[in-house]
Amino acid sequence: MKAFIQGTGSISAQDSNVFPATIRAYEGNRLPVADPDYKQWIDIKQIRRMGRVIKMGVGASHISLQDAGLTQPDAIIMGTAYGCLADTGVFLNKLVTQREDMLTPTAFIQSTHNTVGGQIALMLGCHAYNNTFVHGAFSLENALQDGLLLLRENPSHQVLAGAVDEITDYSHSILSRFGLYKQAATGALLQSGTPGTMAGEGAAFFVLAGERNERSQAELTGVEMLYKPASPEETAAQLRSFLQRHGLQPADVDLLVTGRNGDAKGDAYYNTVENSLFAGRPVAAFKHFCGEYPTAAAFGMWMVVKALQAQQVAGEAMVKGRAPAQLKRVLIWNHQHTTHHSFILLSAC
Repeated sequence: MKAFIQGTGSISAQDSNVFPATIRAYEGNRLPVADPDYKQWIDIKQIRRMGRVIKMGVGASHISLQDAGLTQPDAIIMGTAYGCLADTGVFLNKLVTQREDMLTPTAFIQSTHNTVGGQIALMLGCHAYNNTFVHGAFSLENALQDGLLLLRENPSHQVLAGAVDEITDYSHSILSRFGLYKQAATGALLQSGTPGTMAGEGAAFFVLAGERNERSQAELTGVEMLYKPASPEETAAQLRSFLQRHGLQPADVDLLVTGRNGDAKGDAYYNTVENSLFAGRPVAAFKHFCGEYPTAAAFGMWMVVKALQAQQVAGEAMVKGRAPAQLKRVLIWNHQHTTHHSFILLSAC
């Protein structure tokens, strides 16, 4: 089953209005979102009660709906690995400091993982199917597959699907203890050649339809996941099988977009598979624009849809070779810690 992307919206470390012509520089090992003016989508009285991740999700979903010319989706499906981290931290902190007495319910209500999807539905007045996948680094991919299944049953429907995750002071400190992030600042993330990466966050949503029309920007041809492959060779074999199921060979892919994040071990894994399966093919990356987080592939997918629509790839995204003059098929291959691998195949309309 395939779907057509009618609209996209992203809130990330990059300003979607000027990216990729203007790219936001970064310092250190943390890349927060470039918050837009949320008052254009959310009432100012509600903004004060909303956590950052809720505002990010609501904003990105409204951008995608506006881009698709849609006011009411037939379903809302999203993925998140961390959920509302800031509100969870506030609730747990008050739980300890106030010794479980006089706790306000707001922080608890807004700490659940499905808060973002529920808030989007409340603001739209949408009573349709609403689901949130909390499957770690596979959260976005499960949301997309659920959307494809819904469109198989009802091709005339339009589904709002996406993902969101945030980084907080608490979570950044905890994850840093595992050595996930670089200890020293670097100005060229993908060329650092050292362990660790840069923390990121963001939200991206897509309006999926089962039927193509004049608003279609790209085609979501296929989505697949691979958990804990035994070796790069097994990953390469699965990648080849994935392409073959869609009638393609590696040479038919115009551009390979990988989830390189500057971590020496993880990037070496990409290189091994590329050299055996995609030798000589142009390769791009996206995490040096948005940082690393479990649902970062949503930003990569947003970037690729915009590239397919404009038929142009930013030079700063290229890792190997030159950007193709014409884009027809783009494969996104992302992994987190070499365990969670996902393949997303996008095609030009």
